Amino acid sequence: MYQLNGLTTHLCQLAGVSKSGYYKWLKNEPARQEAERQDEQAFQLIEDIFLSLNGKAGAQTIRMILENDEGIVMNLKKIRRIMKKYGLITKMRQANPYKKMAQATQEHKTCDNLVNRAFDQDEPGKVLLTDITYLYDGHGNVSYLSAIKDAATHEILAHHVSSSLRMDIVYQTLTHLVENGFEMPPESFFHSDQGFHYTHPIFQQQLKDMGFTQSMSRKGNCWDNAPMESFFGHLKDDIDIKACHTMEEVKTMIHDYIAYYNSSRYQWTLKKMTPNQYRGHLLAA
Repeated sequence: MYQLNGLTTHLCQLAGVSKSGYYKWLKNEPARQEAERQDEQAFQLIEDIFLSLNGKAGAQTIRMILENDEGIVMNLKKIRRIMKKYGLITKMRQANPYKKMAQATQEHKTCDNLVNRAFDQDEPGKVLLTDITYLYDGHGNVSYLSAIKDAATHEILAHHVSSSLRMDIVYQTLTHLVENGFEMPPESFFHSDQGFHYTHPIFQQQLKDMGFTQSMSRKGNCWDNAPMESFFGHLKDDIDIKACHTMEEVKTMIHDYIAYYNSSRYQWTLKKMTPNQYRGHLLAA
């Protein structure tokens, strides 16, 4: 072990980088992973349109379809960068650069980080967290899981599995939250990252109509929504999605795991209780 002393300095010198630069690079790894995750989300949307038009859609066409069909505003430079990054090469010549594009009629807006990592709440429903993750089955097909987690009890209050990243995935998750009998206490916060789903004006209006105050993580900072990421990590460790071969099998496995997680998975940070038990404990207190 002691023979490794000074090895970092030596390797940095060989690579031609400073030690401070190397440690700064290590520190920024979570932000890089979050940026990569957001790129993958954007890629799935762009690829869906690209393939539906047989590879004949350029960046400007994709942008128009995203805005008009999905209400998603995405910068042209970002679309071109994503297409180049993932090798989506248009089969047709570039659109006329002088042709004016119709501007979006709705503006996506971010929100302040009002939760500010205050996840340890003493009141169920006070802070709800949400996010979307990827799941690959045994055939390599991707499914998307949208979930809502109670920051106080760690319960998964609602979820929805979809084969598409279109806006319906978050609308359906909110619908399930209501159907599952969620009772909102006064001044509840709904916290997410700055993904296009959560900045969408219609989604934001739905939250407002439900009585939520919306909060968002700082850009590229996955730690601001760490408990949600933690649940997705446990889920992927505990189940074998690759054993599934159909979307229905994926949905069933996710549903069964969440039922187990809420009612049977003891957690040290919940005083060794399950999420459901801890909810009862907080309400009794």
